[in-house]
Amino acid sequence: METGGVATPRVAVVVFIVKGNSILLGKRRSSIGDSTFALPGGHLEFGESFEECAAREVMEETGLLIEKMKLLTVTNNVFKEAPKPSHYVTVFLRATVVDPGQDPENLEPEKCEGWGWYDWFSNLPTPLFWPLEKMVKSGFNPFL
Repeated sequence: METGGVATPRVAVVVFIVKGNSILLGKRRSSIGDSTFALPGGHLEFGESFEECAAREVMEETGLLIEKMKLLTVTNNVFKEAPKPSHYVTVFLRATVVDPGQDPENLEPEKCEGWGWYDWFSNLPTPLFWPLEKMVKSGFNPFL
C-alpha cells in the first residue's frame, strides 16, 4: 500500500497451528517469498482483533477451525529486495485445530501450492519464508 509514493507498513497475522511436534506450512505463490514454505495468515483488516484475523485467514486458506490462540511474538520485516519493496509488522500466534482429524484443504491455490504438517524439531522443509527462517535460526520455539 502506498501513500504519496511512500510504502506504508502493513500488519500481517500468521499462525503456528500445532499438532504434536508439527506445524502447518504451505508453499507460497507470491511476489514476496515465492516457492518458500510459510505459515497460514494474512493482512489484518480494519477493526479486527489478532485472533479474529487469524481465525478468518486460516479458514479462508485451509478450511480449518482453530482454537486456543495465544500471542507469541511480533517481528518487524522489511523486504527491500522484493519486486515491490514492502514493510510488514508480523504478529505470530499459536493455535490448535478444533478437529485434529480434519485435513487442511488448499482453498487458495493461486496463493499456495498446498499444505502439510512438518515436525518443528526434525523435519522442516526448505526453503522457509525469510521471516520464519530467521526465527528458526534464532532458536525460537513456538511450543513454549
